[in-house]
Amino acid sequence: MAISDRHAYADALAAGALHRPVCELLQCRYPLLLAGMGGVARSDLVSAVSRAGGFGLLGMVRETPELIDQEVAKVRAASTTSSFGVSIIPAATEPTLLNNQIAACVDLKAPAVCLFWDLSLPAIKRFRAAGILVICQVGSLEEAKAAQRAGAQVLVVQGMEAGGHVRGRRPLCELVLEVLGEVDIPVLVAGGLVDGRDVATYMALGAQGAMLGTALLATKESFAHEYHKQAILKATADDTILTQAFHINWPSGAAVRVLQNSVTRGEHGDPHAPEKRVIGAECDRPIYLFSTDSPLRSTTGNLEAMALYAGRGAERIRDLPGAAERIDRIVLDASEALFVPTEAVIEPIEVSSPVCYVAEMVREYLDLADEDAVLTALNDFLEAERAGLRVLLDTFALAGDQSLKAAAQALLPNTVKRCGALVSAIQDCHGRPSVLTGHAYQDAQKLPDFQERLKFIADSQVAWTKNLKGLLPRLPEGRLQNELREILILHDLKPLDPCG
Repeated sequence: MAISDRHAYADALAAGALHRPVCELLQCRYPLLLAGMGGVARSDLVSAVSRAGGFGLLGMVRETPELIDQEVAKVRAASTTSSFGVSIIPAATEPTLLNNQIAACVDLKAPAVCLFWDLSLPAIKRFRAAGILVICQVGSLEEAKAAQRAGAQVLVVQGMEAGGHVRGRRPLCELVLEVLGEVDIPVLVAGGLVDGRDVATYMALGAQGAMLGTALLATKESFAHEYHKQAILKATADDTILTQAFHINWPSGAAVRVLQNSVTRGEHGDPHAPEKRVIGAECDRPIYLFSTDSPLRSTTGNLEAMALYAGRGAERIRDLPGAAERIDRIVLDASEALFVPTEAVIEPIEVSSPVCYVAEMVREYLDLADEDAVLTALNDFLEAERAGLRVLLDTFALAGDQSLKAAAQALLPNTVKRCGALVSAIQDCHGRPSVLTGHAYQDAQKLPDFQERLKFIADSQVAWTKNLKGLLPRLPEGRLQNELREILILHDLKPLDPCG
């Protein structure tokens, strides 16, 4: 399929599968954000991402107001869209420069600003007062709740799988589910996400979209040095490491995820030794050994010893396309993973009577056909399905039995698709999809091994599918009935049963 045809197909498919409320807030077609990587995310990359339907963030950490002005002007000249913003990091910026950066963003009427690391209440207040959308990237539940209280309008939850500076120490899957249950503003995810399958999985768990770093660093428009890009293409699954060796220019105690090199192997001595050693230059500015600076196109010197940022999943990146092509691939793959076609005429499914477990949760709805009751039932079904997805992800990540891991991996695609189909059905009813995970997940966690957990979830899902069959005759014929019948067909094709 030609790139232009693939883009048109992806756009049409994503309109139903990927659209979330955050798209309206950010004024973008797809809920995919370019991470505001310092130095790397310049106007060429931001413009390409925004034109492709995503949301670009200029990486302006410690940059001058003049450069911010120039880069914003270039983005505006290259695209008619306002789906872009500026990323700054107050904790890593000298106060006078930070004040000037904030003033520049306000004067330029930047559509949005993304803040990272320590929460800056004064910055949030100034941006909100100026009508600028505030995005906060967070690494813990406490930080997420504090950001919402402070006035953040969008949260990006970063897991420990992320490349570059890593705020938290929790796996993304655990952290995002905690945050989703405690905040009521849009939540996006970041950390080790490189393809559409990754994006679809976390959207099925309740996130509204994703922030992409490594996947877009490895593109033609990225301002990263070619050495850095090629290092990512050669990476293996074991090549990234969390380290505090790269620390100059950043608050103390911060960890970064990088590709292993001579620095992470300890070949250059103590990273915290008092003397500074110059190993390169960025234009006229010296680059020090153990600095957080990553090599850019304009960087010279010992590139191997610099911070080569990369997230987990880098081993699945094997080419350097244009940013638009990368976005199109992710959109298409994520949409296909979440989308269930409903155009075909589907034969009626024999209705079974409700059974225990989930039946207790939804029995009161099954004799009702009003919209609110249907939406409540569908959200209960979504939460139950999401419980199964979480158990599958745990099994794939943590189980020692390779056959069980393989079984979990095989079951993931249809489970993600069923979650996506339920979200679409709820949105078609003008409802708000739940972001919660069913209590069956907590019940499953009490069981001693992964196989028992999978069997428990499988039994509970058999119950809710029977309840769904009981709901079908109480719905008017049309799109919603077809969507729900497709979900049942998917469940019959791949029931969540490790022994099935």
